[in-house]
Amino acid sequence: MKINIFLLLVLSAIVVKAQTNTFKFKRNLTGITAKWHSLKLPDQLYKNANSGFDDLRIFGISGKDTVEVPYLLKQRADKVISKEVDFRPVNESANADGYYFTFELNDISIINQINLSFKETNFDWKVTLEGSNANTEWFTILKDYRILSIKNSNTDYQFTSLSFPDSKYKYYRLMVKSSIKPGLLEALINKTDTIKGTYQNVKYKSLNLKNSVANKETVVVLGLENPLPVSYLKLNAQSDFDFYRPIKIEYATDSFKTDKGTQYNYADLFEGTISSLQKSEYNFANTITSQIKITIQNNDNKPLRINNIELKGNIFELVGRFDDPKLNYALYYGNDQVNAPSYEIDKFENKIPTNLTALTIGKEENNPAYAIVTEKPLFENKAWLWVLMAVIIALLGWFSFKMLRN
Repeated sequence: MKINIFLLLVLSAIVVKAQTNTFKFKRNLTGITAKWHSLKLPDQLYKNANSGFDDLRIFGISGKDTVEVPYLLKQRADKVISKEVDFRPVNESANADGYYFTFELNDISIINQINLSFKETNFDWKVTLEGSNANTEWFTILKDYRILSIKNSNTDYQFTSLSFPDSKYKYYRLMVKSSIKPGLLEALINKTDTIKGTYQNVKYKSLNLKNSVANKETVVVLGLENPLPVSYLKLNAQSDFDFYRPIKIEYATDSFKTDKGTQYNYADLFEGTISSLQKSEYNFANTITSQIKITIQNNDNKPLRINNIELKGNIFELVGRFDDPKLNYALYYGNDQVNAPSYEIDKFENKIPTNLTALTIGKEENNPAYAIVTEKPLFENKAWLWVLMAVIIALLGWFSFKMLRN
C-alpha cells in the first residue's frame, strides 16, 4: 500500500511537469478572486509567443494538482453593422442648377449613408443632398459634396458614397451638378453603425522614405522595436493639387541574410487608393509584425509630401474560467510544436459575465520545468553496453552449464 501511494505521488509529479515542461516561458498571474477574469496580453509577449497564439496555456498548480484553465482569445476590433433601408424612386427632374433624383423611404427610419452607382465611368460632379417629411420643404444635409470616377489605363477609381450624420426623413432629394444627365444605375440607402474597438498606439523606432524615379513610386518602411499587433494606419499626404493614386500596405513575414544585408519577405495588408477626397486612414486585419511597408504609385506625377504617420493595433485579451482560486496560476507559452487548444466555453460565450476583473500578469520568466531531452542511440550509452554484455555472459554460462549436465 505504501509503495502504491509513493508511485501515485511520483506519477502525479511527472504529469504536472509533463504538462508544463514543453513551454519555454511563463508569467505568474495574480488577483484571482472570482471564477471569470480577463487578461490583456502584454506587448513583450508577442516576441516569444507563436504568431497564431496556438501555444498559450494557463495552468493552475498546487503541489501535485494541476488544472488547465479554459479561455477565449478576443481581439477588440471595430465592429461595423450596416442595415439596408428599403425605398422607391418617386421623381426625376432638372433645372438650371442640375439634375434631381427623389427617393421615398418605405418606412421613416434613421439613415447615414447612400451608395451611388452611375453608368458613366469618368466624371467629377458636385452633389447636394436634402431631406423632407412632406416633399415640400427641404432641409440641406450635404452641400457641394464631391463624387468622382476615373477609369483609364493607369487608374480605376470611384468615390461615390455619401456619408453624413444620422438623418430621419421620409423623402431624400439628390441634386447632381452636371452638364449632362447622369445615368444613375443604383442607389443603396443604409444605416451604418460602428462599435468602436479597443486600440493602442504603436510606436515605430525607424522611418525610411524613398522616392524612386525609375519605379515611379514612393516607398516608406516603418521599423518597430518589437513585434506588435497592427490594424490601423493613418498618414498625412499633401500635394498642391488633387490626387488619387494606388497604395499598398504590407507587413514583413520573415527576413533573410544576403550580400546586400538583411532582406524581408512581405505579405499584403491593404491595397486600394490614396486620394485627396478621402481621409488617408486604412483598417485591416489585426496582424503581428515588426515592420510595415507602404508603397504609393506616383506614375508620372510629383511625389506626395508625407508626414505624421500613425499606427494603432487592437488589444488581444484572454477571458478565462478559474474554477479554483486557491491554485497558483501562470500563463505559459513558447512551444512551436503544440496545437491550438479546443475548449467548450466558446460554445457558451453568451453565459460569460460582461464586467470582468483584469488579472495582474507578472514579468516573463524562463520556465524552470522546461527541458529538451536529446535521445541518444541505445548503444552509444556505455552503461547499457555493460548491462548487455553481462546478460550475454550470464546466458552463455547458463547454456554451457545445461549442456554439461546433459
